Amino acid sequence: MEHQMRFLLNGSEVALTEVGPADTLLDYLRLTRRLTGTKEGCAEGDCGACTVLVGRLTTDGLIYEPVNACIRFLASVHGCHVVTIEGMQSPGGGLHAIQQAMIDHHGSQCGFCTPGIVMSLYGLWMADPDAGPAQIETALQGNLCRCTGYEPIIKAAVAAMDAGGQTADRLAVERDQVAQQLRAMWGQRVTLEKQGQQGIIPADSADLAKVLAEYPGARMIAGATDVGLWVTKFLRDISPAVFIGHLMKEIEVTDTESGREIRLGAGVTYSEALPLIARHLPAAREYWLRIGGWQVRNMGTIGGNIANGSPIGDTPPLLIALGARIVLRRGDSRREIAIEDFFIDYGKQDRAADEFVETIVIPVDENAQLAAYKISKRRDSDISSVAAGFAITVDGGMITDARIAFGGMAGVPKRATGAEAALRGQPFAEAAFDAAARAVADDFTPLSDMRASAEYRATVAANLFRRFWLERSEPGLPVRLDQAVGA
Repeated sequence: MEHQMRFLLNGSEVALTEVGPADTLLDYLRLTRRLTGTKEGCAEGDCGACTVLVGRLTTDGLIYEPVNACIRFLASVHGCHVVTIEGMQSPGGGLHAIQQAMIDHHGSQCGFCTPGIVMSLYGLWMADPDAGPAQIETALQGNLCRCTGYEPIIKAAVAAMDAGGQTADRLAVERDQVAQQLRAMWGQRVTLEKQGQQGIIPADSADLAKVLAEYPGARMIAGATDVGLWVTKFLRDISPAVFIGHLMKEIEVTDTESGREIRLGAGVTYSEALPLIARHLPAAREYWLRIGGWQVRNMGTIGGNIANGSPIGDTPPLLIALGARIVLRRGDSRREIAIEDFFIDYGKQDRAADEFVETIVIPVDENAQLAAYKISKRRDSDISSVAAGFAITVDGGMITDARIAFGGMAGVPKRATGAEAALRGQPFAEAAFDAAARAVADDFTPLSDMRASAEYRATVAANLFRRFWLERSEPGLPVRLDQAVGA
């Protein structure tokens, strides 16, 4: 067991012994290291002004991803390479190609958001040198700019991509050396303490099981995209905290007697899962890209989104519709349950204090017609007012099975059993979906809150059945919002 965390910051190694579980990476950078190019805007992972790159070891080697430093806990960057805008430079030591392009194309006005935008584009510039405007817009989902407008920023990004130079970039040239330094930091459990507050970084999944046996009820933190706000907005005490973002990264696709299955470790992030979703569940790809911004998708984990138990989590409605299962681990014992059975009531899940979600198993039914919908006040980087997953099986023009789940409509993500019953055994026709739209009113009693009224949610739920039908009866038909989502 070690009592200090280690990581690389730009070109230097850092070793810290006094680190509190609620200490954020942003505060450390700005207040301790005076690296003030990284800004605090929203303190909730929404605006992107605090964006930095974090390099971490994966089975594919060392990768660098933009993340929100404001909700990233300092302890979670153990064994990582943190790169701030102060660490950017061209091979000749001057401005980086992205920085120069932002100047040339007038991509900055007040400048407050600019460092975060540059860091997001830096991550894209390295990961996808051939990125075009569509990929650039997706990379900037989590960066808000209120004065420049995005057109000059996108022009600057295109120019930087055209300029190239990735192989000569310092992060590429030094990658093997950095990876070797980071590997030397791993191997043992790390226990940290500050003013009586504890943070624990398990060595592996087996060690995590031991930690939870020693500290039942400890707060497990993977991506911190929700828990980060508990600290920055509500000043909640999260000690003892167990940092698990480096664990349970397994991804496997297997063919079984009942069909193909995707098995994801609970620590797999949204970004890590995206290629698999695009390949095996292509109808859900656009939905997946609306889960937060790029920074959030690089941090947030699928297991965390489930274990959190939020009624407005983005993945549970889709996973319930797909008939997904989860594996729960306690010590060396494991049990598997349907994901819909995991959610018992608001704030209550079928999980013991020393138990954790280890694996998500997703069946792939190639015969099912799949759709996933997210309704939110803002299209990108926003929380759902209503989320829905549809999986409809049709044989010979008849609906043989229907699995439909909603988030935001009850205290837990939940199936629309009455609407499902209205569809089963009916012809695949408009009348069946109209009947399901009427039946869903008896499935839920939604609440009114800051995101939507109960009446709005009920109208949206009904109209999503009509939207599903319209999209399939006339492929390519642009569905107006007032027709499909209750606007």
